[in-house]
Amino acid sequence: MPSKKALVRRPSPRLAEGLVTHIEREQVDAKLAVEQWEAYVEALRTHGWETVEVDPADDCPDSVFVEDTVVMYNNVALITRPGAESRRDETAGVEEAVARLGCSVNWIWEPGTLDGGDVLKVGDTIYVGRGGRTNAAGVQQVRAAFEPLGARVVAVPVHKVLHLKSAVTALPDGTVIGHIPNVDRPSLFPGFLAVPEEAGAHVVLLGGSTLLMADSAPESKELLADLGHEVVTVDISEFEKLEGCVTCLSVRLRGLYA
Repeated sequence: MPSKKALVRRPSPRLAEGLVTHIEREQVDAKLAVEQWEAYVEALRTHGWETVEVDPADDCPDSVFVEDTVVMYNNVALITRPGAESRRDETAGVEEAVARLGCSVNWIWEPGTLDGGDVLKVGDTIYVGRGGRTNAAGVQQVRAAFEPLGARVVAVPVHKVLHLKSAVTALPDGTVIGHIPNVDRPSLFPGFLAVPEEAGAHVVLLGGSTLLMADSAPESKELLADLGHEVVTVDISEFEKLEGCVTCLSVRLRGLYA
């Protein structure tokens, strides 16, 4: 059986200082953000996920976005080298967490940069967004780490949003979904479904046909429900102010060895 563990990390008290790149800065309510994070974690647990809390990194404002620090493929953890230098101290605690779980640990090395939010896995195909936070050397190192294990790595240009998974994610059947204005090259994905809202492009696969998404995309929720998916929604408004979405608040570990 696939494992259902999810790494999560409590928001830093300095969350409001987090980076913003493609949107205007808004005031973040740190107390509300913690409440929203707790509800997000509870949604994972309710749907059968064992959450593993990474040690907090209170001096790192963006550390709640734990997905950016590691990429998983089966039992192999690739510790990233974030494109924003201010985020590189976030990786140490995540490395310790995945090592405790028995993962084989690898690293992105200088001059490579890689944010986990730039990596979308669809079966054995790994799409890597080449853009502001992930460079060509980072893409090459993902290939070196995962192609010998049977993965196919496809580089995708990303210029309109922060990360690849800010633009696209995938449904359980492998269909890639995205909001057209944010997607550089929809034709790179064999199956593509346009959704009507930016936040509608972001789903976490909870198991079976159940999806987790933000409640800020009601039209997309209706579309996906009409296609036969059970859609669970959470309010992540404070994280959306920092270009966050439902995918970047956890790392789902489905391929751990029993």
